[in-house]
Amino acid sequence: MTLRAFMHRIAVLAIFSLLLSGCERGNPLTVVKAVAAGVPSLAPFFEENSGLGRDTTTVRSQPVQASLQQGDTPGLYGGSEQPTVCDVAKLKRFLTDPRNHKKAQAWAGVLNIGTDEIPEYLNRLTPVLLRHDTLVKNHDYKKEKAVPYNSLLQAGISILVDEQGLPAVKCSCGNPLRPFEGDTGRISVQFEDGNKKWAGYERKSVLAVKPAPRKLARIALVDVQEPARGIDRPVGSTGEKDTTFDTKKRRTVPDLAGTTFARASRELIDAGLAPGYAGQGVPSDGARVTATDPPAGAELPFGQYVMVTVAGGGSSTSGEESGPTTTPPPPSSGLRTPPTSTPPKSGSPGSSGGRPGKSSSPPPSSSSGRPGGSSSPPSSSTAPGSPSPGKSSGPPSPPPSTGAPASGAPVTSSAPPPPPATTSAPATREPPSSAPVTTRPATSPAATSEPATTEPVTTEPATGEPVTEGPSTTVAA
Repeated sequence: MTLRAFMHRIAVLAIFSLLLSGCERGNPLTVVKAVAAGVPSLAPFFEENSGLGRDTTTVRSQPVQASLQQGDTPGLYGGSEQPTVCDVAKLKRFLTDPRNHKKAQAWAGVLNIGTDEIPEYLNRLTPVLLRHDTLVKNHDYKKEKAVPYNSLLQAGISILVDEQGLPAVKCSCGNPLRPFEGDTGRISVQFEDGNKKWAGYERKSVLAVKPAPRKLARIALVDVQEPARGIDRPVGSTGEKDTTFDTKKRRTVPDLAGTTFARASRELIDAGLAPGYAGQGVPSDGARVTATDPPAGAELPFGQYVMVTVAGGGSSTSGEESGPTTTPPPPSSGLRTPPTSTPPKSGSPGSSGGRPGKSSSPPPSSSSGRPGGSSSPPSSSTAPGSPSPGKSSGPPSPPPSTGAPASGAPVTSSAPPPPPATTSAPATREPPSSAPVTTRPATSPAATSEPATTEPVTTEPATGEPVTEGPSTTVAA
């Protein structure tokens, strides 16, 4: 190598380093404090030895295929037959004790509720065990104030979750929790203050939780001591009303090609399966699904991941690795009066669409007997009997001369889906961007459905599943 070539290479490396450092300054790493199971907090709301809760130190974090999970994702949380995982009644007594009024004020302020609302709020929480190393916004109690900091809770830590599956309270000390608001792909985890790096910690197994689009009636948990045993726990109960189901029972992957990512996620969750995607960037709700892995018809145990591939340009973040995957800011309305609308009058049997049996194999944690058909985004995309949101965006245009009209039709039943083949619809699903929002080929004649338009459909702000157009390249493998 000549001296000139060597100097040229050094110059290129120097320029690259400067560019990289500039990117780091523009998108710095978020400092996150590790919180190990069983390690007491230095500034808790209540002392760790007060008997409020107990962590399980034998749980190892499970692998993940998506760094941002909905609170109703099957297999997200674990459970145990031990009744002392979290003592909600004792926490309620502590927070309503006049001697702890200052703490109660700070605690309630984090959750955007008044101190008089604490008992009712606690009644709606459910104890679970983390099955994944989970990012949250934690809070210490210092100088009569709640001091927020980002933390990584180790799998096995006991928490209380709210009606949308969001972590709300760390059981052992009563610290209030809120959603992590940073980029899950750009964190710097600090193991200090007795919180040593635990066995099984892997950066790729870290996740954050975003709220489920609708309130839950029950949460399907996996027994952390006996993974083949599922626990169906009603929301607001502490284990006394648990029923069990077999997590090894196979669930069928639904046919999702041509649907939106939001709709596909809803159907997978209702089937007891977890939606996954490649990279850090979460596909936008309206991105069109082109394929799944495993494909439609495959059978998987409860909580297994199904990788969803969408049409290009469907990512809701900029960039696959560096795009922020932030959770929504803490919704105050979700704590006082969570935003859900009146269920449909069709009397759908729970939000799961009635696919898994309730007694022997209950629906996943998203199954809700009360608010099953919420029309708030994006839960309206799965409300049984509700029309497909994409059809309300404008009058249909004549179908293209080179193709036949799509076979889309509104979802009319919460019963298991019909076979993918149908004599009333064309065999092709191309192009995915021109198909109306449907979950699978309809059983009614194609003539009754509105033909696809050749122009991009304008997204309506109020719909739960905006229809987006994009090139046919994929963002997830």
